[in-house]
Amino acid sequence: MSETHEYRPTHATDRTTDRGDRSSGRLEWLDRTLLSVCLSSLALVVAAGSVQITFGDYSVSVTEVWRIVLDPAVVTSPTTLYALVFGGDVTHLSTESLIVWTQRIPRVIVAIFVGMNLAISGAIFQAVTRNELASPYILGVSSGAGFAVLLTLAIFGGLSVYLPIFAAVGGAFAFLLVYVIAWNGGTSPVRLVLAGVIVSTVFGSLQTGLYFFVDDLGTVQEALAWTTGTLSGSGWSEVRLAAPWTVLAVVLSIAGARQLNVLMLGERTARSLGMSVERTRFGLSAVAIVAASASIAVAGIIGFVGLVVPHVVRTLVGSDYRALLVGCLFVGPALLVVADVLARLAISGSQLPVGILTGLVGGPYFLYLMKRKQNLGEL
Repeated sequence: MSETHEYRPTHATDRTTDRGDRSSGRLEWLDRTLLSVCLSSLALVVAAGSVQITFGDYSVSVTEVWRIVLDPAVVTSPTTLYALVFGGDVTHLSTESLIVWTQRIPRVIVAIFVGMNLAISGAIFQAVTRNELASPYILGVSSGAGFAVLLTLAIFGGLSVYLPIFAAVGGAFAFLLVYVIAWNGGTSPVRLVLAGVIVSTVFGSLQTGLYFFVDDLGTVQEALAWTTGTLSGSGWSEVRLAAPWTVLAVVLSIAGARQLNVLMLGERTARSLGMSVERTRFGLSAVAIVAASASIAVAGIIGFVGLVVPHVVRTLVGSDYRALLVGCLFVGPALLVVADVLARLAISGSQLPVGILTGLVGGPYFLYLMKRKQNLGEL
C-alpha cells in the first residue's frame, strides 16, 4: 500500500546528507567480496592471456612478448592500430609482432567477449525462468542459434557478415519454442528444462542433417569445429563482429538488473509492484539471446559456461543481480581464457576445441546441481 508524503523544504546540509545516504544505498552491493572476485578474475585473465600470447608453434619469450605488446611503434601509432584492427598494411612489423598482434591478442580478446556474453546470458535466463539450471545451452537457445549460423555458412555463405543477426533470430525462435512446449497455464523449472532438452535435440538433428547438403569438405570441417566450440583462428574480424553486440548486451543487462531482482521475488510480487511481468521477461530474454548469439557467431557452441559461471558468482557474492552481473563480467572471461589456454596447450601439435573442455567440466557440475537441489531447478 502506498503512502503520500508531503514535501517540506530542508536545510542545504540536510539535503546533502540525504543525497549521500541515497547514493551509498545504491552502491551497497559493491562490497569487498565483489571487488575481490573481480580483481582475482582480472589477474587470472592477465596471467592466462600472457601464457596464450607467449606459447605456441612459434614460441616467443615472455620478455619479447611484453616488448611487443608495449611496443611504442604499435600502441602509440593510431595508424598501425587501425591497420591491425580493420585491415591494412602492417608489413613494417616483425614476424613476431605480426603473430602476437594478429593471431594471439585477438584470440584472448574474443575469449573475453565470449566469456562475458555467455555468463550474463546464463544469469539472465536463470532469473527470467527462476531456474538455477537454466542457460542458453540447456534452454535450446544455443542449438537454435547454432542451426541458424550453420545454415548461413553452408547455404547462404554470402550473408556471413550478418551472422549475429541470424544467430539471434535462431536463438529467439528456439526460446519461443521452449516456452510454447513448456506452457500449461504457466511454466515450471522442470518443464522448461525438459522443453529445452527437446528443442536442443531437434535443432541438433537439423544441424547434423545439414552436412548432407554440403559438398565442400573444408566447409564441413569448419562446421564440425564450430559446433564443438572453438576459438582457434580467431582474429580481428571476430573481434569487430562481437564487440558492438557485446557492448549492447552488457549495457542492457546492467540497466535491467533491478528488473531481474524483482523477477526473482516471484510473479505475484512483481505484479503487485507494478511490473508487466511477461513484457519484462521477454525483453530481458531478448538481451540474453543477443548475448548468447554474439558468442555463438564468433566461437560456435560452447556449452555450460552460462550455467557454471552465474552459479559460482552467486555463491560468492549473493543473489543481488547488480553484483551478480558485474561478477559474471569478470568471472566469465577468466573461465574461458583459462579454458582456452588449457585446450590449446593440452595436446602437443594440436588444439582441443574449448567447447569440449567446458563440456567435460560443465557436465559433472550440472549433475552436482541436480543432486544438490531437492526441488529440481528452483532458485
